[in-house]
Amino acid sequence: MSRPEAGARKKRVFSQQDYLAPLPIPTGKTPVDMLNIIWRKNDVFLDVGNFNVGGAVMVIWFMSMFFLSFGFGFRDISPEGSTGMFLGGAVIVGIPTLVFIYNLIRPTPLPIRFNRQRREVCVPREDGEYWVVPWESVTAAASQHTAVSRAGPSTMGLLFISFDNPDPEADEDNKHFYWGFNCGGNEAAMALWECMRSYMEIGPHALPPGNDFETGGDSLKQRGIIWGICCEYAYSIWLHVKAEEIGKALWLVLGIFIFGGPLVFILQSWKLSPPPDLTYPDIIEWSKPLPPEQWAKRSPELESAIAQREAELAAGGLSHEPF
Repeated sequence: MSRPEAGARKKRVFSQQDYLAPLPIPTGKTPVDMLNIIWRKNDVFLDVGNFNVGGAVMVIWFMSMFFLSFGFGFRDISPEGSTGMFLGGAVIVGIPTLVFIYNLIRPTPLPIRFNRQRREVCVPREDGEYWVVPWESVTAAASQHTAVSRAGPSTMGLLFISFDNPDPEADEDNKHFYWGFNCGGNEAAMALWECMRSYMEIGPHALPPGNDFETGGDSLKQRGIIWGICCEYAYSIWLHVKAEEIGKALWLVLGIFIFGGPLVFILQSWKLSPPPDLTYPDIIEWSKPLPPEQWAKRSPELESAIAQREAELAAGGLSHEPF
């Protein structure tokens, strides 16, 4: 099956696709983990999860505040309209809330593990099965679509990461597996992909500071997750006020009412601290560090592609320009 090369772009009137891998060449974007997908990071491997607690809470909270505000706001002006707003909100918000609660009480899906020393990726599958695929065979693409309505244009973007089963005799429905991340746009998708690419090609130091789900939850659990997070949230507001960063402080305060800021961190810490681990005996051994002389190397094809892409970025004079 032929695939577009990394760096290729397909652009139409209302859509655009940027192909990021294979081969995983630099996107020119700074790595940003805006969806909190990095669950565990060390010198050997990076665990990436696709369980977005924060995004679900913020959407449900915002919608709840929207319907409650309009419902109470029209209570005296139009009691029938107010009642309709409450009933409509109960249906529109209630169903996603029930689905979210169901996902919260279920076991957390296992992460995908990127091993930079072996240059391989462990992909957990159903029934205790897992794939170990070469890093340079991973496919990634940023897809962006624009829809136009009476309210104006709205843009949605996704990052797709695809893995192929290394077993050539696998059934047709078990040959491919992919993840999709709702990023909002192509540039955001590139920044998210760059987290994984930079880790594998540069190292853990190339990534921004993470949420430290693995060890950061210990102190919170000792103090109580709810109390600990509320204290840290209030302390962050105080630090911005003390530094005369009033805009940032107000944004955190508004985040409480608009997006349910503290609740996001409470549920996220409760569900992901610590994050689930890969307990397959072979993968435990596979995840142990190797002597530097045994580390896998880039293929000559990738080495050449990266050198060419870095030269293009340097010639453009802008180190963070996308494709």
